This record gives sequence, C-alpha cells and structure tokens, in this order.
Amino acid sequence: MKLTRSVINHSIDRALRVLDNFGIKLPPYAYWTPDQWQQAGEECDEIRACMLGWDVTDFGSNDFEHIGRTLFTLRNGVNGHEAYGKAYAEKIILDPEGQRAPAHFHQSKQEDLINRFGGNLLVEMYKADDDGQRSNEKFNVQIDGQTQTVKPGELIRLAPGQSLCICPRTIHQFWGEHGTGYQVDGIGYTVSGEVSSVCDDHNDNFFLDDMCRFPQIVEDEEPRYVLCHEYPKVAALSAS
Repeated sequence: MKLTRSVINHSIDRALRVLDNFGIKLPPYAYWTPDQWQQAGEECDEIRACMLGWDVTDFGSNDFEHIGRTLFTLRNGVNGHEAYGKAYAEKIILDPEGQRAPAHFHQSKQEDLINRFGGNLLVEMYKADDDGQRSNEKFNVQIDGQTQTVKPGELIRLAPGQSLCICPRTIHQFWGEHGTGYQVDGIGYTVSGEVSSVCDDHNDNFFLDDMCRFPQIVEDEEPRYVLCHEYPKVAALSAS
C-alpha cells in the first residue's frame, strides 16, 4: 500500500525516541510544525535549498516496512551554487530490522557509512558494470581505513564504531542485523551515519529496479512534520 502521512508521522516520532535513547540531538528545526515552517523566512533558505531535515520514503515500493528509509540530513551543499557551496554532506539514518533501501549506486557521490549506535549493520555490495547492473568481479573496499578484497554480494558486517567507504558506481544496500539492535515496540534499531560528498538526490541515484527517490503520500491525517522535499510547498526560496 502507498506510504501514508500517518506512517510518516509515526516513523519520525519513533526516530526521535531512538535518537534520544542514544543521546543524539538534532537541530531545533527538526521539531518544527508545518505552521512554524510557514513562518520561516529567508534565514532558512539554505535548509530548503540543500534539502536538510527529515526524509521518509518508500522509494515508490508501496512496502515501507521492507523497502524504505527514515533519515535526517544535517548538512549538504548544492553543486554549482555559490551560496550553498559546501563540498560535503552528513546524514543520520535509522536502520530497523527488516527495512532497507533498494539496491542503488551513485555516479558521483562517495560516502562513508558509519555504524554509530545500536546493533550490527549488514552491507551488501557489487561494482556496477558498464550497463549499471551487478558485476561478478571482486573489488577492494576500505573498512576503518583498511583495504579488503570482497566478492560480489558478500555481506559485510559493521559493528558499532566501524565504517565503510562506498565509492561511486558501487551498488549497495544495508540494514540492521536482526536481533542486535535497540528495541522499540518490538523492533531492533541501529543508527548509522553517512558522511559524503554533496548529495544530489534528484540526479545521482541510480536504482536497479523501478524505483523513485521521493514518495507519493496518502494524506490520511494532518502532517506533524515537513519532509525535506516538501519545503517549496510551505515557503518559496528567495535565492534564485
């Protein structure tokens, strides 16, 4: 079924509970209501332009429980935009048992995936071939700065504190390992971080299946938060 506003509201509420358990603090605008965003002026243009804030998506899967993501973008830039010229991005990602993003790669973004808190992260990777599909070749990765050779599709387990560098054109999926995470409402949660070059979610996500980056939402209740791709609905950018 399609992603509903009630599921989005609940997912962010739960994310805040998990992050609070680990002592992770978010900036004040993480808690703003749609009415507060309506009052936000030019001082918030960078938040809007760089798509900082909450991101809840099912990637068009209509199966958020298994193919979805709840995350918060803390910092980012915009390629080619002097006003927002940061060359880096950072995200906090919720990794519940059983949920993952669809297999995908980036043409230009390089990222470090960091297991911040909770249980183990499982990561599945392949190099993308010339057609953007899974290659059957071995390749090198860096885990905590140490080079390892992995087989295509080999699962990499990251314990809390460990990190993995994911280079451009590396197909990847990751999720919290069952039975290892922090329990909330019967679900185990791990929290990961992503530190990367600029994240361009409109142009630099290449999915192996028929997916979309941002969801169609069924409005079954009033929104309690504003998602990062919804800002133009509540305030127009003043920057040209």
